[in-house]
Amino acid sequence: MTTQQLISEIYKKKSFLCIGLDVDLTKIPKHLLKEDDSIFAFNKAIIDATNHLAVAYKPNTAFYEAYGIKGWKALEKTIKYLNKNYPEIFTIADAKRGDIGNTSTMYAKAFFEDLGFDSVTVAPYMGKDSVEPFLAFKEKHTILLALTSNKGAFDFQTQKIEGNELYKTVLKTSKNWKNSENLMYVVGATKAEYFTEIRKIIPNSFLLVPGVGAQGGNLQEVCKYGMNKDVGLLINSSRGIIYSSNKGDFAEAAATEAEKLQQQMKTILDGNHRPA
Repeated sequence: MTTQQLISEIYKKKSFLCIGLDVDLTKIPKHLLKEDDSIFAFNKAIIDATNHLAVAYKPNTAFYEAYGIKGWKALEKTIKYLNKNYPEIFTIADAKRGDIGNTSTMYAKAFFEDLGFDSVTVAPYMGKDSVEPFLAFKEKHTILLALTSNKGAFDFQTQKIEGNELYKTVLKTSKNWKNSENLMYVVGATKAEYFTEIRKIIPNSFLLVPGVGAQGGNLQEVCKYGMNKDVGLLINSSRGIIYSSNKGDFAEAAATEAEKLQQQMKTILDGNHRPA
């Protein structure tokens, strides 16, 4: 999916909502545990109930890898179901990969070619040659960890080196990498006060923003400081949507919670942005 296609979908649906598919078998409705593939059954129901409200889905691969081959097969079935039935949806493999060049190439092939994701999250700690193999894939997107929403982010990301916070160095340096136009960035919603500075460095890039809802991030604050002329935001919510009920109505409950966010996004879009 191209960036322009994603922007068009945002305006079509009046939404920049990304739903995280982080499946924990201890939290899903018990009746689904009788299914041959409980994880996929849960995901399919959530997707079918919410796809008209979301422009992206983001499975965190740890929640699939934890269940071994069964979990990986469920991930494969989920992405194939999305690509076949909802091709307009932007898909994110939240894998946080990043290694030396030849290893990164294999990671990229796994998510872009084998599974068919539109994007993958990547850790930048090992630098240019660990990220450029992902960027080499045409019409695929690499989502670089920039400033995350966890408490430990302050251990390294905001530390100053020669007067510059490390996350700013990451942002500035990454702009010079080959095919950097395919970069997006992870910026946590709980760091809303940082968005103004971030937009000075990367004014045109899309930001994947976790932390709204369960982690306490504020949608209006994020949009106030983080939106650009093309919206430029994908707001992720995982637990707050998919686990809003653990009963038979779980998919409908998820749709209700997703619609609450989508309606807020519609109001923001109608008030501040119009497609060019």
